[in-house]
Amino acid sequence: MTNNGRGIKVIVFGARGRVGRAVVAEARARGYEVTEAGRGDGDVTSAADVARLAVGHDAAVAAVYDAQAAPGEFFPAAARALAAGLAEAGVGRLVSVGLASVLATRSGAALMDTPGYPQEWREFYVGHGAGTEALRAAAPAGLDWAVLSPAGDFAPAGASGGGYAFGPADAAGRIAHTDFARAVLDEIRTPTVHRAHAGVTSA
Repeated sequence: MTNNGRGIKVIVFGARGRVGRAVVAEARARGYEVTEAGRGDGDVTSAADVARLAVGHDAAVAAVYDAQAAPGEFFPAAARALAAGLAEAGVGRLVSVGLASVLATRSGAALMDTPGYPQEWREFYVGHGAGTEALRAAAPAGLDWAVLSPAGDFAPAGASGGGYAFGPADAAGRIAHTDFARAVLDEIRTPTVHRAHAGVTSA
């Protein structure tokens, strides 16, 4: 990748969600050439659709979710399709948006397994985690991927702390959408997280 955004072509899957919109806005501010891919443009669980949309791009961002699908089916299916489709399209870098709940805390336990953590959405947590494991298993050597998750919760839109840091899961952690988008795009421009899942929090 180059040292600035000029000339970088990135496709954002899930571009119309809150995180996707923040990534698109930050990418355009940096001078990236951005393709917005939403549900109406293709099926992110179809490798053929992913390849068709991604051809000609340098990198991809995935910030996808389907409220109508079972999480344990959707996230692994999307991960496998992204791995296969991006490889077919010749895209070498993927940054996928993950979930803090499945990240390890400082104690080593997943955040979702710590005392007092809400369990009513556990199916969603587990499905998200299964998606990361599916990506780990399916991604070919030529696809350098990273999964980035907010280390805790997203702060209100616009409440930028001005920076970010990588760290373990922390239920008290916060990061603004704008700062998280910077982390995602920095990992496209100058990758430091390779084939791994990392938490992001306000610096």
